[in-house]
Amino acid sequence: MVPIKKSNLKSVLITIIILLIVNIIGNRFFHRFDLTKDKRYTLSATSLNIIEEVKEPLYIKIYLQGDLPAEFKRLQQETQQLLEEFQAYNKNIVFEFIDPLENEDTSMDNIKELYRKGLTPVNITVDDKGKQSQAMVFPWAIAVYQNKEVNIPLLKNRMGASTTEMVIGSVQHLEYSISDALHKVTTAKQKTIAVIKGNGELQDVLMAKFLLQMRESYHIGPFTLDSVAKDPTGSLNALEKYDLAIIVKPTEMFSDAEKQVLDQFIINGGKTMWLVDQVNVEMDSLYNESGSTLAFPRDLNLNDMFFKYGFRINPDIVKDEQGTPIKLATGEQGSAAQFQEFNWKFAPLVYPESTHPIVKNLGGIKFDFANPIDTLKNGIKKTILLHSTQYSKKIGAPVEVNLDIVAEETSPNHYIKTGNIPLAVLLEGSFHSMFENRVLPFKQTAFESTGKKNKMIVISDGDLIKNQLDKNFQPVELGYDQRSGNLYDNKDFMLNCVNYLLDDTGLINIRSKDLDLPLLDKEKVFENYTKTQIITIGLPLLILVLFGALFTYLRKRKYGQ
Repeated sequence: MVPIKKSNLKSVLITIIILLIVNIIGNRFFHRFDLTKDKRYTLSATSLNIIEEVKEPLYIKIYLQGDLPAEFKRLQQETQQLLEEFQAYNKNIVFEFIDPLENEDTSMDNIKELYRKGLTPVNITVDDKGKQSQAMVFPWAIAVYQNKEVNIPLLKNRMGASTTEMVIGSVQHLEYSISDALHKVTTAKQKTIAVIKGNGELQDVLMAKFLLQMRESYHIGPFTLDSVAKDPTGSLNALEKYDLAIIVKPTEMFSDAEKQVLDQFIINGGKTMWLVDQVNVEMDSLYNESGSTLAFPRDLNLNDMFFKYGFRINPDIVKDEQGTPIKLATGEQGSAAQFQEFNWKFAPLVYPESTHPIVKNLGGIKFDFANPIDTLKNGIKKTILLHSTQYSKKIGAPVEVNLDIVAEETSPNHYIKTGNIPLAVLLEGSFHSMFENRVLPFKQTAFESTGKKNKMIVISDGDLIKNQLDKNFQPVELGYDQRSGNLYDNKDFMLNCVNYLLDDTGLINIRSKDLDLPLLDKEKVFENYTKTQIITIGLPLLILVLFGALFTYLRKRKYGQ
């Protein structure tokens, strides 16, 4: 008996010593193991760098709690697991799940407060064994750090996607959404953006949603070129203090002096994003008795500048069979107006095919009267980010645009070797000045003819960044079309463009992360409901019971002798 006690004591001591050693090693060396095939819970280097910047308690409130539909429970679970990864690397990150609808007495006040903060709910149709019901879900979170607060969208809305597809896309974007929010609340704004004014550019209210989004991460302000006429050197010096210049839908000609200012800003390393229309035509001008308008070329005096940089925007409009829907009144004159949805071919719906981080994993992007872009050989690297479908063609201006085109019948034979027209292009390299070996519009002692490594993005549609206004003349979400009720991915595309130009490539790479999220097929589940229950619930319980019985039997056999 005594030798057995000594042996047991020795085993206990050895076990304690091993546990102490493992504990000491675990405290000194931190590592987490991700056994998922797609490394879903392995945080990127960018996320880890952002986490390190959290020096004080950072609170995250997640409103995905309560009686949720099955898909949203999966989103809730993935959100919790990912936040646990964030918290494992930094204990200053604290999160909690809140059900805003838990208490009936305060639920309406909670909903109003969430609305006030811009957290709009999603109304979901829940299909449970053929029985449909409506559920309100708030797929949002709020991060608070040092009196700064930022909203975190957990659901990525995609036009035409089912709830399951939206949840899969949302899980793919979870790390980006959380990392981007933490980056905004923990990092002081450093990069600066100039919104160029003075040549009839788009009004601020028509791109308010984009500007407000940019303001969360960057310093942003208007920069007028009117001062170039009086003090071109001073204007250039002032513009060079910015990191990025955005030129949105100018309608008036640029003077040579203004072009020199922009040119030297680019040559000296300033990033640019051009959203330019070379054809003058607006959708609103079609809503008249004739249902038609004239589209004619717009001369901005920028062609020679663009040609030198390696591209050309042609004064044509793109007609694409894959258009976006438009609602028009139908029925005989005098009867009650009925609205019917038609395919509007002058508003191409573009689904990115490139794997570039700017456009990877994005949904449909809506254009309006876009123009074709030609790329020229000049040593600058060009990447086509967006292009029309193969069933598209160029329509030369001037031309009459008529709503009757919605009734036009076409066939693939009308689009032989006419499609895949570039609509958005990324240019990277060392640009040459358009004033190289030319007389300068104004004297510049520090003139440079060859630039540093640089990049610019050219989009042949100024309306891509344009948000619509509601009946109270308030801006609606960028990419939301009130006429059709569809939400396009214009906002995410524009944000990616700015992030890439300003070298925030780490966040873009997180956004383009691929995940494999297997979910049950609802139709098959309904067809084999009992069988599914047995496999998913009964079988694990049976295995557990068998294991318990086997363990008990072996234990009795060993110690019962």
